[in-house]
This record gives sequence, structure tokens and C-alpha cells, in this order.
Amino acid sequence: MVSQIMVDFPTDANEYRSSLACQMLDNVSIYALALPIESLSREVAKDIGRYRAFIEGTQPVLWSLSAMKFADVQLLTNARDPKPDDRVINTQASRVMRKRDCQNDHVTIDASLFVKLGMNVPSTSEEAMSLSTDILAELKKILSFYLSLLRRTELVGDIKALLFPSVEESAKDVAPQVSFPEDAESSTEHTAYPMVQPMKAALYFDNANAFGEWQILISTGAYKHLREHRRADKKIFEIIYKKIKHLSRGQFSTDNHKRLNGPDAGIPIFEAKMTKDLRLVYQIDCVPEQGGESEKQVIKVYGIYRHSELGRIWNALGNHLARRGAEYRRRCIFRTKRTDNAILPASFPPTEPEPEILASPLDLSAKDMEHLHSLLVLEKYITFSQTFLHSLIANHDVHHVFMLSPQEQKIVECTTSCYVLGRSGTGKTTTMLFKILGIQRAWELSANDMPKPRQIFVTKSRMLATKVEEYFTRLRESLAMSGYTLPEIAKLKAQSFEDDLIDPDDAPESQMNVPARYSELEDKHFPLFVTFDRLAKMIAGDIFNMDDPETRHSAELFFESNDMEAYDSFVTYDVFEKQYWPHFPQGLTKNLNSWLIFSEFMGIIKGSEQALGFPDGFLDRPSYLCLPCRSNPVFANQRNRVYDIFESYRKFKKQKRHFDVADRTHSILKALQNKNFPGQQVEYMNSDGLFWAGDTAQTISAGSSFRFNDLKAFVYRMERYSSSVTPTGAPAHQPTMFQLGTNYRSHNGIVNCAHSVIELITKFWPNTIDHLQPEKGVVDGVKPVFFTHLDNDTHLKQFLVGESANKLELGARQCILVRNEAAVKTVQDKVGNIGMIMTLYDSKGLEFDDVLLYNFFGDSAVDASRWRVVLNGVQGQGYAPDFYRDEIRYAAICSELKLLYVGITRARKNVWIFDTSDKSDAMRILWESQNLIHTCAHSTDVSPLAVSSTPEEWASSGRSLFLHKHYSQAIHCFERAGLHREVKVCEAYLLREAARSSVGVALLSVQQRAFNAAAEAFSDCAAAATGNEKRQYHRTSADCHVRGGQDLKAADKYLEAEEFELAAKRYRKAGSFDRVLHVLTDHRAVIPEKTATDLWMVCRLHYCSRSNDHAPVPLFSSFDEELEFLEEYDLDGSRAALLESQSMYYEVAEIHLSENRPIEAVQAFLKDDRKIDSAARAADTLLEFMWRKCSFRIKPKAAVLDHSVRRAITLADQLQMKKLESTTHNLILMFQGILREDHESLKKLALIFQEHDHHTAALLCLDHIFTRLTDIRPFQHHEMAIFLETFHTYARLLYQNLTMPDPLGRHECDVQRLFSIVPLPGDEFLIPSGTFLYDNVKGTPRNRRLVSIHPSGYKSSRKNATELIHLSIRAVLEDKVLELDKMCCDAPVFLQCLPFIVSGTCQREQCPQNHVAISNMDRTQYNTHVAIHMQLILILQLLYSAHPSSKQWESMRDWLEHLYEALAPPLFIQGSFADLNLTLIPHGLAGLRVLWIRESFYSLNPFKSSQSLTTLMKITSLSFAFDRNDAPAYIAEAQCVNRKTFTELLRRPDNRYLVMDMLNSYRGAIPSSISSGILFLLHVLNNRLRVNLSVLCDCIEDILSSFIINHRMDPTLDKLPLHGAVLPSNWLVFPHKFFVKKDVEPESMRLLLDAIGDLIWSLRMDSAMGSLWLAHITSITPLLRDIFIFRLNLCLVAHNTRYPMVKRKVNSIMLRLYTSNKPQCTAYYRKLVEDVVEHMALLPGREMPRLDGHLRAVLDFDTNIAASDLVQLVHKTRQSTQISSVRQLFYEKASDIPYLLSSHMVAAQSTPRPEAATFVPRMQRPKDDVKVRQAEKENLKLMPQEAHGEEVEKKEVPVAVDSEVTDDMEDIDEADTSLTLLEPVQDESLRSNGPSEEQDRAAHTIQCAYRYYIWRRSGSAVDAEINAIFTTCLKETRSSEWRPSYYRLLFLGPLPHLLACLERGITLTHAVKEKTKDLLNMVSHEELEKLGKQRSEITSVKIYPASCND
Repeated sequence: MVSQIMVDFPTDANEYRSSLACQMLDNVSIYALALPIESLSREVAKDIGRYRAFIEGTQPVLWSLSAMKFADVQLLTNARDPKPDDRVINTQASRVMRKRDCQNDHVTIDASLFVKLGMNVPSTSEEAMSLSTDILAELKKILSFYLSLLRRTELVGDIKALLFPSVEESAKDVAPQVSFPEDAESSTEHTAYPMVQPMKAALYFDNANAFGEWQILISTGAYKHLREHRRADKKIFEIIYKKIKHLSRGQFSTDNHKRLNGPDAGIPIFEAKMTKDLRLVYQIDCVPEQGGESEKQVIKVYGIYRHSELGRIWNALGNHLARRGAEYRRRCIFRTKRTDNAILPASFPPTEPEPEILASPLDLSAKDMEHLHSLLVLEKYITFSQTFLHSLIANHDVHHVFMLSPQEQKIVECTTSCYVLGRSGTGKTTTMLFKILGIQRAWELSANDMPKPRQIFVTKSRMLATKVEEYFTRLRESLAMSGYTLPEIAKLKAQSFEDDLIDPDDAPESQMNVPARYSELEDKHFPLFVTFDRLAKMIAGDIFNMDDPETRHSAELFFESNDMEAYDSFVTYDVFEKQYWPHFPQGLTKNLNSWLIFSEFMGIIKGSEQALGFPDGFLDRPSYLCLPCRSNPVFANQRNRVYDIFESYRKFKKQKRHFDVADRTHSILKALQNKNFPGQQVEYMNSDGLFWAGDTAQTISAGSSFRFNDLKAFVYRMERYSSSVTPTGAPAHQPTMFQLGTNYRSHNGIVNCAHSVIELITKFWPNTIDHLQPEKGVVDGVKPVFFTHLDNDTHLKQFLVGESANKLELGARQCILVRNEAAVKTVQDKVGNIGMIMTLYDSKGLEFDDVLLYNFFGDSAVDASRWRVVLNGVQGQGYAPDFYRDEIRYAAICSELKLLYVGITRARKNVWIFDTSDKSDAMRILWESQNLIHTCAHSTDVSPLAVSSTPEEWASSGRSLFLHKHYSQAIHCFERAGLHREVKVCEAYLLREAARSSVGVALLSVQQRAFNAAAEAFSDCAAAATGNEKRQYHRTSADCHVRGGQDLKAADKYLEAEEFELAAKRYRKAGSFDRVLHVLTDHRAVIPEKTATDLWMVCRLHYCSRSNDHAPVPLFSSFDEELEFLEEYDLDGSRAALLESQSMYYEVAEIHLSENRPIEAVQAFLKDDRKIDSAARAADTLLEFMWRKCSFRIKPKAAVLDHSVRRAITLADQLQMKKLESTTHNLILMFQGILREDHESLKKLALIFQEHDHHTAALLCLDHIFTRLTDIRPFQHHEMAIFLETFHTYARLLYQNLTMPDPLGRHECDVQRLFSIVPLPGDEFLIPSGTFLYDNVKGTPRNRRLVSIHPSGYKSSRKNATELIHLSIRAVLEDKVLELDKMCCDAPVFLQCLPFIVSGTCQREQCPQNHVAISNMDRTQYNTHVAIHMQLILILQLLYSAHPSSKQWESMRDWLEHLYEALAPPLFIQGSFADLNLTLIPHGLAGLRVLWIRESFYSLNPFKSSQSLTTLMKITSLSFAFDRNDAPAYIAEAQCVNRKTFTELLRRPDNRYLVMDMLNSYRGAIPSSISSGILFLLHVLNNRLRVNLSVLCDCIEDILSSFIINHRMDPTLDKLPLHGAVLPSNWLVFPHKFFVKKDVEPESMRLLLDAIGDLIWSLRMDSAMGSLWLAHITSITPLLRDIFIFRLNLCLVAHNTRYPMVKRKVNSIMLRLYTSNKPQCTAYYRKLVEDVVEHMALLPGREMPRLDGHLRAVLDFDTNIAASDLVQLVHKTRQSTQISSVRQLFYEKASDIPYLLSSHMVAAQSTPRPEAATFVPRMQRPKDDVKVRQAEKENLKLMPQEAHGEEVEKKEVPVAVDSEVTDDMEDIDEADTSLTLLEPVQDESLRSNGPSEEQDRAAHTIQCAYRYYIWRRSGSAVDAEINAIFTTCLKETRSSEWRPSYYRLLFLGPLPHLLACLERGITLTHAVKEKTKDLLNMVSHEELEKLGKQRSEITSVKIYPASCND
């Protein structure tokens, strides 16, 4: 039905008049006016009144518009309001009214009809049509409002009550006048709006219709009497009404015009008899007429009394009125001649007021005096107008415009700015309100097309602003009733306007119908009644911008995110006293008043005009100190101290982030200086429209300190300045100053006493107060009573309440005023709870009948001597102190007197001053001297002060105190009124005040408990309340719950308060989204659209981002809408669930992948049967997941603990392997093997991956295999070889990853998978938690410098991540290799037990060496033994190459010596260099390249080990065996060579350093090599240096072999060198022995052979064995001695030499062995010796010696086993008989023999190329590793020089040995023939003199330059990005299409930077997107709005990839 009504609403003005809608609007709007106001909110009530006025006003406008004709530009003559038939009162109109009606007949149209609605009269038909349409649209909107109002459930009862009675009966009930016969005489024509009047006449009202010429003024008391009779007895009311009407017509008679007072009573007072007992009392008064041009007589009705109530008061009234003067009396008693049985009122010219006639005091009782005071002062007089009459008929308690005094009327009618000064109770607020009303009403009645005046009433008190606005509204309502018809009045229900018991400050701003910004104000908002705080906030809303950094701080003073926070941040005096004052230094605050200090801060330091000139808005110290003392006397002598406190205050305020009113005001003023103020001008806040009112004598409010004279001057200066800068330059006008001197509150007894205080202030401190005319009261009264010399507290109590047995107490309108709270408690302790006790500060703004000032002077901080200064006001007091001699001393008296003035002026009837202190004497004497007080010395002089009060009076006082926030006193009143509900309300407010006072003082938990307690109290109050009170209590309870941290309870209370928006917001804050949705669903229409949209959005975000929560109502209307929302906010989880519900599994999988949910993605891919690549995608996704979960070094058991990994295993089994590629298949199998710890399958897979170059997968397999190393100690050679080969592969893969320049590059993505590294934007990488690298960083503090914290782990740049990978792999490599090294050291397979080889048995228990049977000693076994050493060295070398600082020199030397022993074992049966076969040794050549000979030379320190000589010999042998080309260079750099560290090899006395001889010997490259070797051996043997026996034998054999080869190659002996020689193969494998001719002297050989013979003899005799030793702690047993004697037998030397001397020496040695005592057991060599002796016939009597006797002895020894190592050299051109068991070697050239004998050994010697750079593989720097860390920069200074703590000079600089240089050195050696026999020339290539100083400087310069270059190259990741983009651009420009051009410069110049910035922006966008996505699922619900907004903004950003090709 409602919808149909709205559809049928007419669109044409003519149709509207007869439409249903018109009737409905007319009736419903009237009924709505009758609804009880307590059932409606304030805004709804205002809308009802405003809409009714609009409906009334639009009807005549629409009728006028429909009848207008514009063709002849004439207005319609019938456009007037139709004449209604039903008039309320129809009597004969007066002549004035008839004249006015005649004038109206000639008016064709009333323009005010349009103006009243704020519309212009249309001048064209188009404008008329448009206006008509707009009006109808607004009426349609209003009808919708009324229809919605009728549907409100809470109004059902009220609506029924209005609808059931009939209109006719109601009219008869409320309008008894309709039956009057004279009603027919009234005119039938009536208009709802008066004619146009000027502003002066706007507040002038005629009598009611049918009244006569006499204006009837009804007192408020009489109005009350009329209403009472109207309600009680309608007939009596009719009689009263008729009597008043007759009086208005001047129909005076003896019945209605009987004088009540006597003829001598002055002004006559009359009575009109109405019934037997009722009398109407009135006076003929004379008042100014409209405009003030004349005065006229009026009838002033005082009241309606019973005959018994008429007493002496009327005589007193007449006498008192007579004091106005004779002229006044004459005019009151004057009567015109009776005409037509009526007397008309007389008019008189205006006259000046006469001086008041002095008269004797009136002899009246206190009650009569009070009545007289009420009649003369308190009563207001109202014209009995039509409006007044209608209010009586409707029984509406409304306010009416009353008569003002002439002075007040002048103020109201003043057309310029004005200042109104008046003491308390003089009517300042009244004049201001009436002026606002007059201006508003004048505009409403004006026919001119003028804009609506914009008036603002500003006050500090919210209560006052509300009260004034309510009063203004009621006045307007009363004025509007004049136009109501009888049916309309009949429908108005009697209303009571009793205020709700609600704190006005609690009313929400939303109910004030005031916008947040001043610029948003519209005409409908005016007149505007606001507090200064609200106005400041509105202005700030326009001039401050929260987004502007310059104004943000100022804006925060007004716009806190939370109103509660703003309340707590504002420094009021209470906050200052409780939170600041106790924390100031006690030395500063001692004896100071906190209130005065705060007033000084706000009023002077920050609030004075001078403060405006300072940038910070406050006076600096010098300026403050220089203020005049007379105008600022309070702290004149303490200003330094005050300023110290002020500075502390500013400091604390800044720390607390608080602000005060001065901060706020200064911020506005500062902003207005730089900005134009927006919005329309306010007419009555401009230079001609300011209205200031106040009283500086009452400035006791904290922070208030000014004078109106100062304000007046300041405003004038500002306006003058403004006019000087405006284009017009209009002069400024001084505002008019008015003074109101009549006190309407108190009588003269109180007023005179108070004025004496003002006179003192004016006398001594004239600059602190405005000078006003003397204040006066209207009537006399009781003087204040001063009580002194009361004996004790009992007398005080008796004085107050008497001695009656009945319990008495002070009445509702009595109060005891004291100085402070401490005094309150003192009085309560003395007299108990007998009445209201308040402080003077709290009493400001209150009024009481009786006031007791208790101990005011006694509690004063000013001593009696200073109080005596007031005695200067006493005539003839010679002992008064001289004020002007020390003005500063008496400055405090000024504030004391102002406070005293306030206390006195609080009373209306009685003032009692109780003070026994001597401080009061001065003022008492002053008052007594002026006869202003009555002094009582004893309490018995007067009756008890206490009076009884009615419950109504207590209730009224309670409400007044409540509105002033004095809740304790209000409780006192309500308790005595029996209003328990009101008591509970006050207690609730009191609890809230206590909670608020705890803020900033108590703990947060204490504060919250206090607020929650208050909230519960308000909730209880709401349960007992109704209507608006109930809603407001619920709202206040909710506010308290908010402060108490109970958001859910707060939301419930907001819901009960019908604050649906706040309820929804608070539910949202509490996270109760279900309730949010219910509120939005049920009350969407009344919640602002923006709020509803935002809350709906956040609810969607909540439920969509949290799948475990389900919305109670549907969130979306369709699938597409939901999908669009989820896509907009990127809620992929919910989107996946939505798509899955539609079986769109492939899309679901893609979402899961984007959300990093691989397991769910795999499941979705497996479910999908629409895409052919689903299986492959599932496998690839699963592999990516497994790479992350089972990355490098992740233990399978730990991985399996993850539920997702177990799910992945299950999903892997579900994969269709047949559809997968082989690589994918193998990778799946790999991860299955890893998780199942199937090492066998991993080994196979590692081989497969290695074959297919899938190194990452192979490394992962091997890493799991070698997670725990197998115990390899029991392994034999083949097992060890296989194991080491596999481990070498593992180590090599680690090393490869370690040495990758850029392991994180695009082509090295496998490394990212291996370590589960995730690329991040900006060339950064994520190291997830739980991975190997993450744990490495976490466990290695030094690596933390390379990373930064990331929510998912660590993040690092490419350079740092690369370094971290290298360091981490290096650590793994080091751990594993060192562990392997340790196990290999303990493995017997690397050592061979010599005793077991020789004898087949070993006597040692648990022999640590390998027992190898001699039958297994073959070439394969030899090479296998060498191979495992080579493999281990290669493995160790990978570690040392990767981590040079981890080198363990001892271990390196040990393994090098191990290798030496493997290559050159002690026994020939074990093999030799000649058996070396690199094809049998895996990585043999590679192993030879990395031998650590060079390092061993560098690190060799003879002082650290007794085996250094042996080590030197071994490494020298190996160096020349495998690195002959480079050896000379690095050997020359070794310390042991160039620094002669081997002191034992320093021969005395010539200091020949025999190390050089040893090196020459091993090198064999110069003629003296053999001679040098002999010298070295002789030195060693003769000096018995400690040396390894086996190595010594190797050295001897090397020299002897060189000697034999050199000897046999002598062409003088044989043309075919070496033909026929039989030598061990090991002697022939070194090519250097076949080249250079060596010079050897026979004598040297003799000496050598003698030394060898001595050595053999020593071995034979076991003597001097201390210098000889064997490796691996092998004891030189007799058996081993015999074996080495066999090695030294020299038989082969003797056989192959042609020197007889050599043969003789050998035979001599053999014979000596033969002839020596036989050992106890047969020696191993015995047979050899015997065979030599026999074959060579060395004993007498033997046969001729055999030519091959020595060879035959060797061959016959040990069953020809030794022959297996012998080679018979046979030249190809000759024949030679083959020796049995000796293999022949045919050669063509002697130099070919080594190659023919052992090509592998020759290859081994040539493997290290001469141009090889260094001995270790160098790691390349990654492409972006251009930044040298500080540690690296420091390391550039000095290379590492440590080897187990010793100083070693390590040279990583490559030393290249040029072959030509080597040849030159050899030529030099050959050319030097001046060598002596025993003094061979050493090889100069082995000498080193070190770098020169110049070379050192050059090296330093190069080093510094390189460091600077590295530093310059260092840059950030952005540099790397720019370089990469530039490289791409550069490649693009290299095509033939590009030519040099300006565009090319731009392409290569700015473009890379722009693209880098764009790329970084895209990266950051993605990062923020991911971050917010993660946060959306993790953060609490409080962040949903913020994140949702971010998500929406990010999603809306369109990202397009940037490239150079774009």
C-alpha cells in the first residue's frame, strides 16, 4: 500500500490540491505534532515541526503558482490564502486590525509566502514550473518520512491514542470559546503569517482576536494560574477568559475594576471579581509602544487569587511602584473619556526615567517580601496574543516572548556590534536570545527577497547552548501556534517539556543536526547554537588537512581517531590539577593555587593579545616578566617561579601528547593567516554583527582572565587592520557598549553588599575589571548576616538547624559554600550531612535562595595583615596599610575579592557569612561601616537557618545541580525528593566522573574497571527509563564499556540505544561479524550508506579470508558477484573453494600454486580430466614441493615428520608414471628413495643423473648416501678405491657448486631448487626457515652479516647469497672431507707392513698396517695402492682449493709422504716409479696436478720437526719427479732455500749450504748434479744426520743410478751408450739422467762408496741407529736392517761400471761383510754376500773372478725375484745374449729409454705445464660480486701466512718459468767448467735474493690501485639491475638497423634507469601484494579494513612487464 501511495503521488500542482497525498500530509503532519516528545529523538521531533511548517507554507505557494499568468506580467489577484470557515475565535476586530485587513485587500500576492520557504518569486512560467516540481518532490519525500514514522513499533500505543477519539469531541474539549455568541462577530478572514514588519516590530504582538484596544500583559504566574484552571475546570476558565476580554475592550465596571489597595498606596492595584471566591488582580501600567515613539497604557495581570489570598502585599506593591515618580503615577491613573461604554487606553510621549523616590522600608513579612520580589523581579509579562491563547487551548507548556525593559529593548534593537556588560542575573543571555529571535522573525515576516540571516550563538557551556536552543525552539513553536485552526489545535496533545535527566554533553553530535565542517552549513542550520569547542572543530574541519604534513599536527588537536582519546588528551583544569600539578617540583608549587596558576597559563601567558605576536603562541619569559603589575597583579612578584612551572607544564604536555584550549585556538589562527576561510559569511559574526556579553567580575573559571575593555580594543584593532587591507578600505565602527545594572536575581540587601566588593576591586585594581554603573536590585531585602564568635561545632549545628527534636536540615534552595574540597569535608565532619555543601568554584552558574559562606576568610591563603588593605575603603581608618607602597604584596586580594563576589551573588534571598578568623575582621569592619551587613555575635540572636522544602523543590534543585554536573549534590536532593531512579542516574554519572578522573592517574586495568562499573550503572538506569532517556542511558553505558575495553557489551548497548551505526561498528571492532551482518540486514535503511558499505565489505573480507567461519546471511547475490569480489581482493583461498564447487579443478590448482599450496594443487591436478597436461603439471608441482621439503642436507626422518610431506609421498604413488618423461620419472624415484632411505637406489640414480649431467640431482642423491660415512677402516684396496671414487664424485659436485661464479643465475636454477632458495624482487633471494642455509646462518653468527630478517626466514642479495652458498657448501665439504681424512688415517690399507711382506708374519698385536702377501705384490696392486692415495689427495685438494685457510699442513705433508712411500716403497718387491700406470689410477693425471709439493716447500720449517730433512728430500724428489718445469721457480722462493733455515746442512767452516747441493742432485740438470749429490750424502752420512733410512737409500740409489748412466753414456767407453747395461727399471725412468753430461771425480765416488760402506757396516752392527728411522713408527728390526743392507749392496754399480776403483770398493765392502762375525741367525743378505765372494774370487785360493759375478749374485739371490725389476738395455743395432729372468729393452737412442720403459712416468713428469698459473684452482668471482667486503680488503694487505702457527710466505701470484730462461740457465751451468772436484757450482735458478725496495713499492701501488678499483665497482642490487638492462639494450642496438642517433643515446642513457625503476616498482607492488595477502590470513580482524583497502588498490594497479623491446 505504501508503495502504491508513493507511485500515485501527483506530479502536478493542480492535481495535488485534491489528491489523497495532500490530505494525508495535512492530517498526518498534525497528528505527528501530538506525539509525546519523550518517545521521539531530538532530531525526529525537530523534523516533525519543520516539515509541518513546510507543508503549511507550500499550500498557498502551490495555489499561487498554479494560478499565475505571465503573458501580461500581472500577478493574480486571487492568490491569497483562501478564507477558512472554521476560525477559533470570531469576535469583532479592533479598528487597527480592520484597517490592516483593508490594506491587505489591495495586495495581489504575498511575496513573504515564498521568502519564508527560502524561495524566490518566479518571473517566468519555466521558473514557476520548476519550482512547483521541486516543491512536490520535497512533499513526496516528507510523506515517505511520515509513513516510515507510522511503522515504528515503539509509537503504536501513542498513535492509537490519537486516532480513537473523534476530532469534534476533542475540539469541544479543548476549545470552550466556540460556544460564545459573540464569536460570530469576528472577521472570517485570517492569514497564517503576519504582515511584513520591520525588525523592531518583530517581537511586538497584538492582542488575541476579538480582544479590545487595551493590551493585556499576563505575568508568568498568571499564565500558570490560567493553565491550572484550564485543566481543572473549563467553565471557570471561560469566566476568566471573558473577564480578561472585557478588560481589553475597556469595559471597566465596579465589578471588574475595583481598587484592591488603599488610596494612599501609590499606584492603584485593581481586582476583577470572577466568581464568589476568585479575583483577578491587575494594574494599569504604562509601557513604551512599538518603536519607542510613545508610551501607552496597558493592563498588567499579576495573577488569579482566591479572596483569602489577598493581603497587605498589594499595598506594598503600590507603594513600591510609586517610587518611580509622580509622572509615572499620573500616567497610570489617567483615564480617557468613556466612549461607547468603554474606556480606551491613553498614549503619552516618551519621557526620561525619573529618579527613584526614596521611601521608608516596607514593613512586610519575609513571605510577603518574597512575593513582592517575585511580582516585581522574577515575573515576566506576556502579551495575551492569539499565540498565547492557542497555547492555553492546546495546553502546551511553551515559552512566550515577554516584555523587555527599555534598556534591554535597546540592546535587542541595536543594529551594530555591541558589548553587553552586566553582573550576575542582569539579563545578558535574555537580550542575546531575543535579538536572535527578533532578527529571525523579522526575516520570516519580510516581503523582501533577502537571504536568510546566519546567526550563531557561541558559549563555552554545552548545557547553556542546549538550553538556549530549546528556549528559542519553544518560542518559535509558540509563535507558530497563532496560525493553527481549530481542528489542528484539537489534535495537539497536551505536552510536558520536562527535561530528560541527561548530561547535554553526552548527546552525540549526530543528533545535533550540525555538519562536521563549517563550509557545509546551510540555511536550515541557522540560527546555530554551539559551544566554542564545537565551532572550533567545525572551522578546523575546513582549514586543516590530515593528509598535509604541515597541518597534520594541528589537525590532530581536533580530529582524534577516537573521541575518547580526544577527551583524554584535552587539558582541562581538572586534568591539570590531577595529572600535572602533583608532578611539578614541590619547591615551585609550594603555597601556590593550582587554579590561579592554570588561569595564568591560559589567560595571560597563552591567552593574552601579546601572545599572538609570538610564533609559538605564548609569551617568552622576558615578555611575561615585563607585564604591568596593575593589570596583572596576581603573580606580580612570583613570575619567574610561575614561568618555571609553565615550562614544566609544556614539557609534560608534550610527553603526554596533550593539548589545551590555547593550543587549539592558536593553531586555528595560524592556519587562517595562510588560508581563505571557506563557506558563506555569517551575518552576525561580521564587524557589524558581533554580540559579546559577560561579567569580568565573575572570571573565576579556570583559564579565564580578560576585561571587556581589552577585548573591545583588540576587536577594534583587528577590524581596523582588516579594513585597511581590503579593497574598499571601509572604516571600522566601534561596537556599542551597553550596561545592564538591574539585578533580577537578588534583592538590594545582597546586591549592595556584592557591589561593595566590586568597588574595592575597582579602587585598587582598576585594570583587572570593567567599570560599570552601580548595580541595583528592584526591591529591598534582608542584609547579609555576619556570624562571629561561635563557641564550638555544636553551636554551629544549632545555628544551622536548631535544637528541635525533629531532624532538620538545610532546604533544597539552601547551600553552604566553602573554598575547597578539604573545607567541604571539614564542614561535613562538624555538622554531618545536613544539606548541600559546595565549593565556590562549583557554585559558578548556580542560584540558591540562601547561601552560607563558611570560613571564607579563615581558609584564605592571604594573611590578616594583607586583608587589612581593604580598610582603605573605610572613612577615617588611619591604621589601614598603604596599598600603593607595596602593590605587589596585596595582589592576591584581587582574586580573593572576585571569589567573594561570586559567593555573595549566588544567593537570591539570604546571605550568611560565618567566619571566626581574624582575617575576616577587615571586611566585616568595612561592611559595618557602610551598614551593609548585620553582625551577630552569638547563635542565639537568630532563628535556625534551615527551612523545609517540598519534594518538588528538592527535585527541581536536583535537576539543576545535575545539569551543572554536581552529581553528589544532586543525589542529596533527589534522595530527599524520594526520586530513587534519579538517584541511581546521578550515581551512574558520579561513577563515570570517577572513572574519568582516573585516566592518566591510575593503572589502565583500574580505569577499565571503573568505566565498566559506570557502564553497568547506566545499564540499570536504562532498564527503568523510557523514551529518549532510555536510549541515551544505553548509549552512555556503551561509551563507558568502550572505555572499559568491553567492545561486545558496548555494541549490545548501542543496539539497545538504537545507535545502529555505532553498534555495527563496535560489533565489528569486537570481531563479532555475525552480529554486524544482522545489524546491517535489519537496519540498513538508517545506517549511512558509506558505513554500511564499508562494514559489508569488511564482513565479506572476514568470511572470505577465513574459511572456517560461515556468514549467517548470504554475502553475495550471485556466483559472478562473489567471484568478482574474490578476484578484486585477491582472496585466492575462497576463490579456489568457489571454483572447486564448480568442478573447475585445473583453475583451482593454478590458484593453489599462486598461493603456494602445492599439495592442494597436485590433488586438484590429479582430479582434473579436462586438460591433457594435468598429470605432467601434477608431477612438476610435486617435484617443486619435494625440492623445497627435501632440499640439500634435510634429513629424511625430519622431513617425514611434516604431514604435507607424507601427503606428498601418497600423491607420488598416485602419479601415472607412464605419462611422465624419464627425467621427471627418475626425480620422482629419487625423492621416494630419499624419504625411504633407499641408498642403493640412490646410488644407481646418482650414476644416471651424472651421466645425463643432472649434477644437482646427483649431488642430492650422494649427499643422502654420505650423510653418515661408512666405516671404511676395514676396507681393502678395491673397496677403498670404489668408495673413494664415489666420494670424490660427491666432493667434486660440492666443489662445483662452491665455485660457480653465479649459482643463482638464470641458468643455474637447479641450485635454487637444491637449497630451496626463492627469488625475491630486487635481485634478492629468500632463504626459507628450516633449510640447510637457514640453519647454517642461524648456527653460524658470522654468516648473519650476509642476510637480513624476513618473515619466512632470511633474505639476501645475490652477492651475499652466493657467498653464503659458498661458505655453507665449503663447511659441508670441510666436515665430510675431514671426517674422511680421519678415517683414512686410521685405515690400515694405506700402509703396508714391511715385516709381514718380508717374512710373512708380524709380531705386533693389532698391527695398524695392512698385511699384504708377497704373492699379491704386482703392478696392479702397486697402482691400486697409489690410486687410493691419489684419490684421497684429490678429495683433500677439493677442500683446500675451496677453503685454503682450512689447509692442515701436517696432514698434507703426511699424505704426501704416504704417497711418496706408495710411489717409492722401501722394498723393490712393492713396486717403483717404473710400475706406475696412470690408466689404472682414476683421475691419475688430475691427481698429479694437485700434489702439494709447493705448499710443502713453503710451509717446511726445520725447527718444528726432527724429520724435516727427510721431508725435504721426499718433496724434492716428488717435485722433480712430477713437476720438473715449475719446481726450480717455487723452490727458489721457499724459506728453507733462500733463508738457509736448515742449519744442520750448513757445512763448517766454509758455510756451504748443502740444501742447494741436494736440490742440484735431485734436479740433475747441471754437470755438477752428481758431485753436489755426493757432497750432500757425505755430509748426511758423515754427520749422521737424522734421516729416514728408506729415503736415504732412495737418494743413494738416485745418485748411483745417475753416476752409472752418466758413466755408461761416455762415448769414450762405448760408442753405443748403455748397451748391455743391466739396471733396475726404476733407475732408468727419469729422462733428466740421459741429457746433461755430469762431471764426477773418481775421488768423490771413492768417498761416497766408503761412506756407503760405513753405513752398511753400521746396519750390520746395529750401531748409530739413532739417526736412522723408518716411517709410521716402524722399528728397524734386524730383519729390516738386513733388507736395507741388501738394497745398499752396490753389486749392480760394480757390474755396470768400468772404474776398477769402484769395483774394488764394492768388493771390499762385500768381503768385510763376509769376514765379519756371523750373526746368531742367518742374515737376509748372507747368500748375496757369499755369492759375490765366490763369483768374484775374493778369497785367496779361489778361481778367476767372473765378469758378471756381481750380476750373477744378484740374480741368484732370493730365487731370482730381484730379477723381475732388472732391465737389460740392448741397442737395436746389436745382438745381446739375454740374461735369464732379465727382460731386455731395445732402444735406438739412449734418450728414448725412459719413454720405452715407462711412458706413464714420463707423462707424469710433463703433466704440470710451465705456463700453469698456480698450484690450486682459483675460484672465480660471481658476476655481481663486485663489492669487496672489509675483511677481504684487509686480507688484500697480507696473504695468509700460517701453517700450524708458523710464519709461511704464501704466494698466490702465478710464477711463470719461461723455457728459454730455463735453457739459458742450463747453458750457464754447462759453460761453468771452473768447478773443483768437491766444490760443484750450484744451480743459480734456485737462488733468490728477494724483491727490491722498488719492487715492494711498485707492488704496494698496484695493490692500492686494485683495491680502489674494486671499491669503485661495488654497488647495490639496483646497480646490478641497471647493468643487466643496459646490457640488453646494448645488444639490441648492435643490430644493423640501429644507427648513431639521439634516440640511441636516450635508449642507452635514461631508458635503463627508467626500466630499472619501473621494474623495482613492479617488484615492490608484488611484494606488497604478497605481504598483504599473507597478513590478511594472519592478522587480527582489526586490520581487515586497512588490508582490504590496500588489496583493492593493489589489485586495481595494472602491471605491464617492461623491456627494452617495448
